[in-house]
Amino acid sequence: MSNIHFIGGEKGGVGKSLVSRVLAQYFIDSHIPFRGFDTDKSHGALMRFYSDFSAPLILEQHDSLDPVIERALEDPQRRILVDLAAQTQQSLASWIEDSGVLDFAAEHGMALTWWHVMDTGRDSVDLLRKWLDQFGGRLKLVIVLNEVRGDRFEILEASGELQRAEALGASVISLRRLPDATMQKIDQQSASFWAALNHGDRGNAGLGMLERQRVKIWLNRTYADMAKLAP
Repeated sequence: MSNIHFIGGEKGGVGKSLVSRVLAQYFIDSHIPFRGFDTDKSHGALMRFYSDFSAPLILEQHDSLDPVIERALEDPQRRILVDLAAQTQQSLASWIEDSGVLDFAAEHGMALTWWHVMDTGRDSVDLLRKWLDQFGGRLKLVIVLNEVRGDRFEILEASGELQRAEALGASVISLRRLPDATMQKIDQQSASFWAALNHGDRGNAGLGMLERQRVKIWLNRTYADMAKLAP
């Protein structure tokens, strides 16, 4: 069965690309073949950190996302990972509706998953509400509570949207906080998480031994949550 993962949330800076990077590293470390598509024109994270596994995909026309389906059909055993840039959700939604993607996927044995990345703000809740209004119950949903951006999700909890999503079959995972200084060092290397953990030259902005240990624990905890979803 083909598995296509869309990493969205619409809002810029919410952590979509970080989730894409972690999922890519999870696939690599779990020996799961995958192909990434990066829709960010200016600073795509998959192309920067996992270029050997990824290709650019610019959403400018109604059929721009067709290669995602075509690649999944060509190699059903290879996961497809699509890192969506900010403000591309409407383009993707139109493509899904106008092309009958959900019916086509069901007919060809494809599993589609939407990863909705959220921070603690009200706008993230409003975006989740809009997504549920359009696709709730029709498309597999994973809500990612990005604690890297804050860990108090009272607005979401009070809104009723989390309970609504779970009633429609959504899964919920948390991306735990990693110190900003550590993440900045990893990003400065423009390297995968594996490279950051295994290249310990501190003179080249590498991680110290305990920093590498913290990142390893952080990844393993996230991997454990992802494994429960069987992506």
